Amino acid sequence: MKRLLSAFLCCLVLAAPVCRAHAKDSPAKTEQQRLEEAGELYFSYKPEEALEAYIELSKDTKNRQAFLNAAFIAMERNNPKQAVDIAAAAYRIYPQDREIIEMTAEAYLADGQYRSAEKFLSLLPEDPDRAGFFHINLARAQMGLKEKKLAKYNLKMAARAGTHPALANYLLGLLYEEEKDYKNAADVFQKATVYDHQFIEAKKHYAHALEKLGNYNEAYRQYRMIYSSDKSSKEVNQALERLRPRLSRPEKEITGGKEIIKHTFVKPLVPPADVKTREIKVGIGMRQNGRPSARSTVHFIPSHAFKITDGQSGAVLARGKAKESWVAVLQNGRAHLLSPAGKKIAFTKSVIVTPSSQTEGEGHTIIVKNVMSGAGMTWASVDDKEYRGKLQITHDAKRNTLIPVNIVNIEEYLQGVIASEMPTKFPMNALRAQAVLARTYALKHLGKHKVYGYDMCDTQNCQVYGGVNSESERGNAAVESTMGETLEYKNKPIESVFSANCGGVTQSAKEAGWTETPYLNPVSDYKDFDFNGLQPYHFKELLQYPHDAYSRYDKHVSLAAYRWTRVVDEEDLRQVIKRQKKDIGKITALIPLRRGRSGYVSRLLVKGTKGSVTLNKENVIRNNLSLGMLRSSYFIVEPNYENRELKYFVFYGGGWGHGVGFCQTGAAGRADAGQDYKTILNHYFPLADFKSPAAPKAAVK
Repeated sequence: MKRLLSAFLCCLVLAAPVCRAHAKDSPAKTEQQRLEEAGELYFSYKPEEALEAYIELSKDTKNRQAFLNAAFIAMERNNPKQAVDIAAAAYRIYPQDREIIEMTAEAYLADGQYRSAEKFLSLLPEDPDRAGFFHINLARAQMGLKEKKLAKYNLKMAARAGTHPALANYLLGLLYEEEKDYKNAADVFQKATVYDHQFIEAKKHYAHALEKLGNYNEAYRQYRMIYSSDKSSKEVNQALERLRPRLSRPEKEITGGKEIIKHTFVKPLVPPADVKTREIKVGIGMRQNGRPSARSTVHFIPSHAFKITDGQSGAVLARGKAKESWVAVLQNGRAHLLSPAGKKIAFTKSVIVTPSSQTEGEGHTIIVKNVMSGAGMTWASVDDKEYRGKLQITHDAKRNTLIPVNIVNIEEYLQGVIASEMPTKFPMNALRAQAVLARTYALKHLGKHKVYGYDMCDTQNCQVYGGVNSESERGNAAVESTMGETLEYKNKPIESVFSANCGGVTQSAKEAGWTETPYLNPVSDYKDFDFNGLQPYHFKELLQYPHDAYSRYDKHVSLAAYRWTRVVDEEDLRQVIKRQKKDIGKITALIPLRRGRSGYVSRLLVKGTKGSVTLNKENVIRNNLSLGMLRSSYFIVEPNYENRELKYFVFYGGGWGHGVGFCQTGAAGRADAGQDYKTILNHYFPLADFKSPAAPKAAVK
């Protein structure tokens, strides 16, 4: 045994020089290889390891990108002091480098060292394209130094430059508010909300300034819009209660509910013989999550003579004349219909109202009074709506509510979707692409809400559907010109999800926290940025200085959908987390734990003085970091201190929505550049097959 061991050790000793020689022959990794490996660590959700790798690379090679990445990640990890050290070391090597100087200044800003931040900002070379953001950062430093006059000057310059006008006007409004100059405060807060109607914090300050000025009606309207997106805010509810007795006009008149006086003439949509179509059931006036809202009445007015049948047996319960006003009533747990003559007709489960037109080429509609639109959004309202097809009214005894359901041909349903989901002034090929996707989505999700008695809801939980009121000539033309066309993957309708704006690049379904889907992978809309060479620090550049992209299209749509800012007070965020998650005390940091290559954050740590909360998935993140919700989870966030105390967080964000699949604004930009709708669809869904009833199935081209 000893001989065997001696022989083994001897072999090891003899082999050692060979091993050392082999190791010596292995080529050392290049700077570029090490840079790429550090990036892979970051995008593999290992930010601490990535930070360490970038720091080592910067020490070994003085690589400027390694410095920039390390400083960016250190700030993202809520370690601004480390970011200051890294950026300052980089500045000593690259004293003329604009990105290094700016990163150093922002690290000092994040650490609350405003004098040093101001000093480094003064070193930046003049650049008209970057002037807006320069003035914002300089003003933030001056606000921290209590140099308010200079801060106001720079914020006015920033607002004129137009890079981040909502943020510039909001910060300027805070300064006016401190001076109790509510007239100027209201003016600039209003500008912030006009540019970005989702900037709810600006809307809240605008309402407060209006109240101080005695404009109670408009203040109430602004608070009411905030309430629509965040009903649980104690401050907003108190403001509404305080203002209600001071209103000089009826509340409904102020909040702007629309009343329909007469029916719209519509032409029935008759599909060609080769197009297979079907009826679908759409729940109307639904809640934000697609579930039924509470209602005890459904008031309806058919345009033509109609019959009312039992939803189960089909037996005729009543007949009515054109334009008669009927009401379904739920009282003491029992449902009945009330005719214009006052006759009560009881029903148990459901009834179906079916109008019929005897005139060729003339369709029928049904007006339904007081329907909720835009549930959960700042523009939410209760309006009269008009629908094609039939109206089913279901008595849901379990939930003690009446559920209005529109039974309509799928192609006519799409006519009420297109203008609700996309501006109809967008180029026609963008509208056609949207029509194909909306049709595909409806077929894929038939029965999504069948437990409530309908296939689809009328909110963003499914597709926004506004009925006849939302139809337009161009939207209807887009539906008719693509009738029956869909996208498929392996002979099944694809998950044809879409968002208003992807912010420059779409994200994968997996990164969004959804089920991994082969055809839902990132695609770029940038025109002047090589997405293949992406580094983590590029997110700062991309979000703070908008690059050109198809999704930067700004005709008939605000640029706030492409690049947005939000300022969230620590106190507001503390209450949101306490209300929706748990009490973790004062918020001390927001730390992204997972950021995909598309830039979207899919996991984020909220740290507080009493504990912490981890937010998973993009929709959870968007719904828990502000009043209402953030436009997207594609953002970077910086803290802002006053007297060394955390006052608020500044978000620089991109896109509107989840960012997966089809980018609506990007499609408009592509159509504006001359691409047809099949080319556009192929860009966003390259693995999908295009199916047309007039031709055999083929790959999208």
